[in-house]
Amino acid sequence: MTRHLPTDRVPAERGHDGQLRAGDLVRVTRRASVQFHRSIMFRVIRELDWTTYDGWVWLDGYQLDIQGHAVTRRSIFVQRAGLTLLRAAPRQTSARTTRSPARGVRR
Repeated sequence: MTRHLPTDRVPAERGHDGQLRAGDLVRVTRRASVQFHRSIMFRVIRELDWTTYDGWVWLDGYQLDIQGHAVTRRSIFVQRAGLTLLRAAPRQTSARTTRSPARGVRR
C-alpha cells in the first residue's frame, strides 16, 4: 500500500517523531521537486535536520534502479508532500539485555 506523506509529518501509524527513518523506501516525483521530471525510488539513510522552508526536507540516501539496487548516493531537497512511502523500514526490536551462560560451561 502506498500513501503520500503529509506536509507536517509521516502518518501516525509510523510510530515515531514524524521523520523518515533509515531504510524507508519512498518514491520521489515531480510533486516533491521540479528537478524530478522522472520519478525515482529512494532508500532513506537519514533525514537531515538542516533548516529549510516549511514542508521541505533534506534527505540523504540512495537512488535505486528498477530492481531495487543502489545506483548512487545523494542528498535531495524535496517537499515532504510529494513523497510517496512505498515501504517503511522494519521496526527495531529491543535487544535482549541479559545473557545466558554458554552451554556446557559451569561456574
